[in-house]
Amino acid sequence: MELKQECCFKLFLLLLSCAGLSASQSSTDHLALLSFKSLISDDPTGAMSSWGNASLLLCQWRGVTCTYLNGRERVTALNLSSLQLSGKLSSSLANLTFLENLNISYNALDGTIPRELENLSNLKHLDLSNNNLQGDIPRNLDSLTRLQSLSLYSNRLTGAIPPEIGNLSSLRSLYLSVNQLSSSIPASIGNLSSLSILHLDTNQLTGAVPSSIGNLVNLTILLLHNNNLSGSIPTEIGNFANLITLIMGGNQLTGRIPKSLGLLHKLYVLHLSGNFLEAKNAAEWSFLDALTNCTNLVVLVLENNNLGGALPKSMGNLSKVLQDLRLGSNHIAGSIPAEIGRLVSLTRINMSSNYLDGVIPTALGSLSKLVEVDLSRNHFDGEIPATVGNIIGLTKLVLASNKLNGSIPNSLGKCRLERLDLSANRLTGAVPKEILLISSLTVLLNVSHNSLSGPLPPEIGHLNNLQTIDVSYNQLTGDIPPAIAQCQVLQNLYLQMNLFQGSIPSTFSQLKGIQILDISNNNLSGNVPDFLWSFPDMTYLNLSFNNLQGELPRDGIFSNVTVFSVVGNKGLCGGVPELGLAPCSMGKKHPSWKPVLAISIAGGILCIISLISFYVACHKRRRFSSINSDIEGPYRKVSFAELHAATDGFSPSNLVGNGSFGSVYKGITDWEDHKEVAVKVFDLKQKGGLRSFTAECEALRSIRHRNLVKIITSCSSVDFQQNDFKALVFEFMPNGSLSKWLHPKADEQGTPQMLSLIQRLNISIEVASAFEYLHHHDPTPVVHCDLKPANILLDYDMVAHVGDFGLARFHNATVRTRAETSTSSLILKGSIGYAAPEYGLTNKVSVQGDVYSYGILLLEMFTGKTPTDAAFNENLNLHKYVEMAIAKQAVDVMDPKLLSEWGEETHHLDPSTKEIRMRAVECVSSALRVGIQCSMESPKERMKMEDAVRELHNIRDAFLRYGSISPQK
Repeated sequence: MELKQECCFKLFLLLLSCAGLSASQSSTDHLALLSFKSLISDDPTGAMSSWGNASLLLCQWRGVTCTYLNGRERVTALNLSSLQLSGKLSSSLANLTFLENLNISYNALDGTIPRELENLSNLKHLDLSNNNLQGDIPRNLDSLTRLQSLSLYSNRLTGAIPPEIGNLSSLRSLYLSVNQLSSSIPASIGNLSSLSILHLDTNQLTGAVPSSIGNLVNLTILLLHNNNLSGSIPTEIGNFANLITLIMGGNQLTGRIPKSLGLLHKLYVLHLSGNFLEAKNAAEWSFLDALTNCTNLVVLVLENNNLGGALPKSMGNLSKVLQDLRLGSNHIAGSIPAEIGRLVSLTRINMSSNYLDGVIPTALGSLSKLVEVDLSRNHFDGEIPATVGNIIGLTKLVLASNKLNGSIPNSLGKCRLERLDLSANRLTGAVPKEILLISSLTVLLNVSHNSLSGPLPPEIGHLNNLQTIDVSYNQLTGDIPPAIAQCQVLQNLYLQMNLFQGSIPSTFSQLKGIQILDISNNNLSGNVPDFLWSFPDMTYLNLSFNNLQGELPRDGIFSNVTVFSVVGNKGLCGGVPELGLAPCSMGKKHPSWKPVLAISIAGGILCIISLISFYVACHKRRRFSSINSDIEGPYRKVSFAELHAATDGFSPSNLVGNGSFGSVYKGITDWEDHKEVAVKVFDLKQKGGLRSFTAECEALRSIRHRNLVKIITSCSSVDFQQNDFKALVFEFMPNGSLSKWLHPKADEQGTPQMLSLIQRLNISIEVASAFEYLHHHDPTPVVHCDLKPANILLDYDMVAHVGDFGLARFHNATVRTRAETSTSSLILKGSIGYAAPEYGLTNKVSVQGDVYSYGILLLEMFTGKTPTDAAFNENLNLHKYVEMAIAKQAVDVMDPKLLSEWGEETHHLDPSTKEIRMRAVECVSSALRVGIQCSMESPKERMKMEDAVRELHNIRDAFLRYGSISPQK
């Protein structure tokens, strides 16, 4: 159609010229430009309105530049950049034979690059970047022998880089970034001896970097990042004596980092992150010694590789102008050399997610220009150096997930911090008021998962620009400071798992922007304030496991049981019917003959509350007794005979599940606090049965979280035939396993109804929260090793609880191994389809292995397909199946049962329901992307569990913010 339109337009122009147009206006250039305009379908700015105006000469048209040649004006430059033009490129441009500069960048042109452009023999600069051009790069562009600059970046070009491009001997700059180019980099690229700038990044290029690239001795900038390049970095790269910027991150490069990089004396930026580059010993770290010759080096980024061993002291000899040093997400061990104090220009240090240990060097405090420091997820011990407070300009300090002890130094109050994260350490003492007076704190204050004590100082009210406060999982006491209400922009407040008492401050009514409020697992009393329902942006509220009482509101957030929790508050009444709380009293007087009964009931309630309070207090102080054959502490002692009677002789009619190492039975007891229990009986004849019992006891003795199955007691005895008997007794989960809900059997009577989208989101968040807790558990993180739907149980309220710790391992990262190891010599397999790929090769376990299993679980929850589905084979698994489909349309892989919530056929739906259905598909698509990120084959590419929790919260919140969504749990 476009071709026909263009031909007709040319014929029309020819007729006009015959009618007497001037020679200059009837020229070939004139026709070519008007033909180009005829294929422009949209010109929103009216930029080309002057084109074709009879009162204007061609050379007065916008974007057209002419030169007087051979007695006539000829078009030598056409610049239509950034005019929002839509349409296609006309092949008639090839008729502008004197054109030297063609720039149509930053528009919305689509279609292919006309091959006729080969006729522009005078062209020096061709810029078609930032459009929507498709198809291949024409191979015949090599005929443009005068071309000095070729810019095709940020389009949708596919296919290979044509080897003929090596014939453009005059080329000085080549920009092919941000396309979909595939295949390998042609060796002929090395023929471009005049090339100064080469941008091939953000494509799908594969294969090795050709050694011929070393011929480009005039290169100043080389960008190859975000491709699929493999092999080693060629040593010939040291030939680039003029190179300023080298970025090769986000590939699959392997081997050592070549010492020849030290020959790049003008190098300013070296960015090699996101590869598989290695260094295991001092010899392989020698590249760092070589880099000391690069005296202009400002940015050194080596994060997310396989660098191991210890950091050499020579890092202190790096460039004195070095500002950005990133070594995070590697396997680096040992301590940070004190020589780092010589790098006086450093503004950013990131060494997170390594195996660094020892103390944080006090020399860090001498780096006065530092702005960001991230040393999180290592094994640093000792105290936080008070000298860090000398870094006045420090805006970000992240030391989370280490083994730091002692108190938080008051000197941090001198820094201009915007983000402070000291979570998951072993810090003690009070929260210093000095850090609560840092007026610049705007993003995060996180001191959670420590052993901080004492009251929370009222100075916290000075953080009036802060978005998130997290002091959870400590031993803070006293009342919740009413002054928190002065934090007017506060969005997220986490106070859970402390020893706060008193009532919820009435001043909290001023927190109009609050979105998440968690004050669960404290000793709070009094009524639930009415103002909590009125917060317009509230997306999550947790008041569970306190001593709150009185009537629960029904409006606002309290109308949707999926976004708030009040469990464990025995004194509450009323609320929405889904909660199942007792109705509130109408205030009628008791008859005069009932006072004794009333006093007795009240006394009984007080007794029960005291017992509960005692248990909760024990829990919060982590004073757990060992769960083994000799039960001590608060755990009930139970005999084999008692469990035999409770399960009716372990009758098959009470069997609720089978596992690799035993069976689970439902038991009926006369215990005051648990009438129904789940009894897990271990098969000690099965190889690994005793080990599984021991592992589960070891794991469960010190962990507790609302999304972990609650252990009641254990039994280590003999049966009636004097055979060894071992069992664990858990809180009974009446809604069974997640597996039964995702894949109900067709012939199963009483099959539960399907899981709604909100229920799946809630369960995914609850499971992720449990694993975030396990992976940051103090003093030793726990690796579950067998996450799958069958090991996730659902209670009365459809809240998820992770169980079966029979394969669990404590994360062991000793100086000797520097690795996550198992507690046995057994090679762990986990469950087929859910176990991380690396588990089949080694006996080492890691939290990343759990993340992989969680990613597969997410994909299964939202697609309805198991990882062992018959459709999958060695070339296609659940991860690849979703990854390939999600790029096109998420609805193609969604569990069909999810779509039935809003109807299968969209053309029968009303507009409102169609919109909700569309939002649901977007929501599922986002959740599946989290699953893909978590289940990447390479452990270092997987999303961290805490990031998954945050992302899924955002996904659910975004979906819930859209109105008229049924509140289900």
